[in-house]
Amino acid sequence: MTEPKPVLSEDARPDNVSETTDSFDPAASSLAGQVDRSVMDELLSIRSSIDNIDATLVFLLAERFKATQKVGVLKATHKLPAGDPGREAAQISRLRRLAEEAHLDPAFAEKFLNFIISEVIRHHEAIAEDHQASRD
Repeated sequence: MTEPKPVLSEDARPDNVSETTDSFDPAASSLAGQVDRSVMDELLSIRSSIDNIDATLVFLLAERFKATQKVGVLKATHKLPAGDPGREAAQISRLRRLAEEAHLDPAFAEKFLNFIISEVIRHHEAIAEDHQASRD
């Protein structure tokens, strides 16, 4: 089995972040030795693609949270509320439509986005508290 190809170029990754960690074994499976080798090879090939997609998701989420941190600072500076229910509802509706187009369960997409939104709001509240504390 060959090592998965990097998802992002070396310059696109944050400093000192590698594609895989030393403790990650892409061939790890409780099925090893229990299934035909050709089936295992195909399974590992598909899993390699999944591993690359997962890595991409992590880096995309990191970029998303960098942007939302900037929003949090802007909101704190101007004493705006951490949450924006109108924006959140529009985003959920938009992502449900995109999920349907992508043949992804819209309920799953909504749960995923709600989790992200709750984390963003939590971060915005912390930024607002820090901002207020620094002004006192």
